[in-house]
Formats: sequence, C-alpha cells, structure tokens
Amino acid sequence: MNTRQEKLSQLEDNIKEAELGGGQARIDKQHKVGRKTARERIDDLMDKGTFVELDKFVTHRAHDFGMEKNKFLGDGVVTGYGKIDRRLVYVFAQDFTVFGGSLSRANADKIIKVMDLALKMGAPIIGLNDSGGARIQEGVESLAGYADIFYRNVMSSGVIPQLSAILGPCAGGAVYSPAITDFIMMVKETSYMFVTGPEVIKTVTHEEVTQEELGGAMTHNSKSGVAHLTADDDEQAMMMLRELLSFLPSNNMEDPPMKVCTDDVNRLDNSLCELVPVDPNKPYDIKELILKVVDQKHFFEIQPHYAQNIVVGFARMGGRSVGIVANQPAMLAGVLDINASTKAARFVRFCDAFNIPLITLEDVPGFLPGTAQEYGGIIKHGAKLLYAFAEATVPKITLITRKAYGGAYDVMSSKHIGTDVNFAYPTAEIAVMGPDGAVNIIHKGRLSEEERAKAVDEYRKNFASPYKAAQLGYIDEIIKPNETRMKLIQALEMTQTKSKQNPAKKHGNIPL
Repeated sequence: MNTRQEKLSQLEDNIKEAELGGGQARIDKQHKVGRKTARERIDDLMDKGTFVELDKFVTHRAHDFGMEKNKFLGDGVVTGYGKIDRRLVYVFAQDFTVFGGSLSRANADKIIKVMDLALKMGAPIIGLNDSGGARIQEGVESLAGYADIFYRNVMSSGVIPQLSAILGPCAGGAVYSPAITDFIMMVKETSYMFVTGPEVIKTVTHEEVTQEELGGAMTHNSKSGVAHLTADDDEQAMMMLRELLSFLPSNNMEDPPMKVCTDDVNRLDNSLCELVPVDPNKPYDIKELILKVVDQKHFFEIQPHYAQNIVVGFARMGGRSVGIVANQPAMLAGVLDINASTKAARFVRFCDAFNIPLITLEDVPGFLPGTAQEYGGIIKHGAKLLYAFAEATVPKITLITRKAYGGAYDVMSSKHIGTDVNFAYPTAEIAVMGPDGAVNIIHKGRLSEEERAKAVDEYRKNFASPYKAAQLGYIDEIIKPNETRMKLIQALEMTQTKSKQNPAKKHGNIPL
C-alpha cells in the first residue's frame, strides 16, 4: 500500500513530467530558433506567481497510427488563468515541443474550458498560438475541436477582449480563431500565418513564395492588414500585450481602468498654433498633434504599418482611456481609401463594444479617386466607416484641424451622425470640395484668371472656413490650437455619463 509520502512524490514526478512538455531536447530546439516555450511565455505575460494551470495531466485519446503508445501529459497546450496588472485574465499557450503544438480533441477541450470560464467570469482571454495545425492522426475530431473554438470566439466577440499572439507557424484552420479575435500580435521572423502554405501554392498555382513573404509578420502588418502589432521577439510581444490590456476593460459591462493623471489637464502647447501649415496642400504629421495632447505623450498605435493614411490607437486623456482615429495628411494627403476605411471601422467598433470614448482628428480631402478603388468597392468599404461611427454609442468627440471635404466630412464622425462634441481649429475648411474645384464647377471656365483667383479667395473665405458650419451649429466651438488638450478633456468629462441606446434589433447589416 502506498504511503502518503509516496503519493505526494508521485504527484511531484507527474508535475515535473508535464512541465517538461516534449522533453529537454525539443525545448533546446525551440530556444535555438529564437522562440520561447509555452510556459516561459506565460511567465513573461502574467504577474509573477499568479498563474494557475488547469488540466495539467490531460492526454490525448487517439488510438490510430500507434498514437496510444505516444502520450505526453498536458498534450501540447498549457491552459489556465492568472493576473495582469492585478486583473483576472485567462490564457492558453500551444506547446510546439509536443506534436508540433498540433490540435487534438483533448487539446481543444482544454482550450474550450478556459474560453467558457473567461466568458462566465467576464475576463479577457489571450491565445498564444504556436501550432502546426490540426493533428492529422485524429482526423475529423481535430477539425471539430477547431470549430468548437471558433464558435466560442464568435460568442465572446464584443463581450470580453480576445487577444491573439502568433509566435510560430499558424496554418490552415488554426488561423481562423485568431482572425475572429480583437487584436493579433506577430513576431518578426519567427511567426507565420497562412491558410495554405508555400508547398500547396506551388502545386496549385505554380507560384514560388517563401513562408516569410507569404505570411510573415510584416506581410500581415503592412500588406494584408490581418495583424495589428509586431514585436521583435517573444518577450517584447508579451510586454506589448500587457500594455494593450491596460487600456481595455475586462468585459463589455465595465469601463476601462482609470489611471492617476500626473500630466496637467490644462496644459497649453503653443507649438500647436504652428502645426497646421498655412498652405492647404502642405503635409504635416498628425501624430505630432496626438503626442502633444495625450497624457505623458504616450500613444499606443494599432496597425502602424497598414493604411498609413489613417492613424488609430489608444491613449489616455486625464487618466481616462480613449480610442483615437486620425487622418494622416503626411500620407496620401490623408484621403480615405479602402484599406483606411476598413482599418478605422474595425477599430471604432471595438472601442464602441468596450465603452472606450472615441476622439476623431479630421483632416480629409475626400475619398481616393481611381478605377482600382471603385472596382475594389470603395463605396461599400467607405460605408463601413460611416456605419461604425453612426452606430457607436460611446462618447464621440471630433476636432477638424484643416480639410473636411465632401462625403468624407460626413463619414469622419460629423455632428450629423451622432457625434457629441465637434470642435474646429480656425484653419478648418469645411465644404463640399476644395475652393479650386468648386470655382471650376460653379463658373465653368467663364472667368478670366484674375476673376477666377478672386472667386477662389471668396469661396475659401465664405465656404471653406469653420464659421459657416459654426453658424449652423454643426461645429460646437472653434478653439485655439494651444488649448486642444484642455478642450478635449473637458468634453470627455462632460460626456462620461452619456447613455444612448440604438433601436432594438437582432443586429444591423453592416456592408461587409
């Protein structure tokens, strides 16, 4: 009969075996290619000593292809809960040292358990993905496991924040769970995402492409827009996920965490009076404005490499978390195009789902013209951004710094689509189109050069200024640029008790 000591000793041995995953040789191999193990990543992500592991001794239940003789405790995924900045968070981390992190039925059940707990407890879930895909030896059971996870991703969407980190290969069905989550983090040179890999592509379409070109971190952060953030290594990825969570509430029923603000809310910045050039065609960097008005000059940008004509990200103002959407005059003059519209629309909807006020900084000459945009569906994609802003019930504050032309003026969180406070700088130009184009249409070439120049000046003075809109109440206040921070924070404080419900419905039909 076993003694109590023997039973405790057996438990210790099992724990050690489970924590070794696929064995020291495979762990060394993971380290050699610059990747950490599942447990090391969790240690970096969570507050020290807070992680509680679940299902440590689960093994797969497959019997085909000799699998019954090949079992590892934990079966290739580490799951559990812990704390980040003292707040409850659930996590699952795929262990590449066990069957290449491939998904078994038992593996999926472990992930499902923490996803269900996260939804019940109203806490964020973070997936650390490092997997070769479905476990082929299990066939349809593995596929069923994926679909069960996808279903929970969809049910959790807009209820709890879902973050994904891609920290190795992520192929086939494995990419769709991250795709449904709110933010995807990738690591340069060690992480990949693709539905079909280079070998399949070569067989089917005869294209030759490397893993990095096809689905590397920079491909998805700059070309496809699938990913939102990049890190240089696993450790930096975990630090960035911790920082991102600091701006977000634990669930859709809570407000984002407030921080003590040590930056003067009434701070004036006279350099803002010089930021917007006198020449309406001269570019400037909207990020300068953002950094000068937010707390501690700290801005956490989302998708910085994709659709750079629009800037989105999180910051704090007066200690309060805010989402910022800003046209970028330094890139394509800040026009709205297909990619910018979808990038901003998704960000706006995320902020609205999680009670994060929206600040819009507007300098937009219109939508990008051209056949590529029209054939690509700019009408439909531009409508996504219009829809997202109009649907959002969180506090919405807009500041027009310069151009607000045509339909783009309406789309960029104008007063007419439910924005609470609309500011403009004295440099704002709010009109159907630029003065030159307007005079050309109104007078159709009937004027001499001198008369035309005079007509352009008159149009600019009468129509391309903020005063006409202010007279009509479409602009609430024309502000001095050096007072921007103070005015935005005042508006945020005023709107913090906002309560608005859209008409009851199952859900709207956003133009996808």
